[in-house]
Amino acid sequence: MIFDLHSHHYRCGHAEGNIEDYIQAAIDRGLHYIGVSDHSPHFYAEEDQFYPGITMAKSELDSYVKEVLSLKEKYKGKIHVLLGMESDYFPKHEALYKEKYKQYPFDYIIGSVHFVKGINIFQRGRWDSLTNEERLQEKESYYRLIQQSAKSGMFQVLGHIDAMKGYLLDFHDLETPIIDETLKIIADEGVAIEVNTSGKNKDCGGWYPSYEILERAHHYGVDISFGSDSHVPSRIGDDYIEVQDTLKQIGFKEMVYFVNKERHSVLL
Repeated sequence: MIFDLHSHHYRCGHAEGNIEDYIQAAIDRGLHYIGVSDHSPHFYAEEDQFYPGITMAKSELDSYVKEVLSLKEKYKGKIHVLLGMESDYFPKHEALYKEKYKQYPFDYIIGSVHFVKGINIFQRGRWDSLTNEERLQEKESYYRLIQQSAKSGMFQVLGHIDAMKGYLLDFHDLETPIIDETLKIIADEGVAIEVNTSGKNKDCGGWYPSYEILERAHHYGVDISFGSDSHVPSRIGDDYIEVQDTLKQIGFKEMVYFVNKERHSVLL
């Protein structure tokens, strides 16, 4: 069985195509489940669309949910369409986000840390003026936020948990025990992490997280899910078979996905 829980579309402002384009691409590629998980609005902001070109507007959320639920019904019998969301995690706005998400029938929510100390993790040049010690502090701040997100109870899956390496090629050389601490917390909280195959679109290349982190995740018993993080329909299901094979090599026995926030597994 093949699934992909992480896809985007035009509402976020930096993806191509509409939701149906991604569903049709998933059918063409033989997927059984396709999750629609566009970027959450910034609910705390006064502006309707606080970050145009990065996240959807608050006013788009109702239409987004209605469209996914309509397409779920339309494609019943051909593919399972899941209502998801990739949500930013901001500790001081946690209660607000929880209240918003209660209003909709999400199958799952992916929790992703995109901002550390107010700066986007994918902002080119954010590392350039920092010393190695300052870089290490940034990395540890990133993982502390991931730890908090795992403990929040908001998410079924945590997104791209080493994506901060996108434009810092020696990110993994900044040695710290916080990686193991974070994976242990994730395992204890029963939250899954995704293998996200979109790293190939950044300078770092490859997948999020690294092979080494996946090995540590296996050691701690962390559940693994899958998301292509597609921003174009042609990337749906990208590298799924390769991911399965890699996980089997490491020792994983299954991958997980979520329907109505209930955990389901696929044997490898």
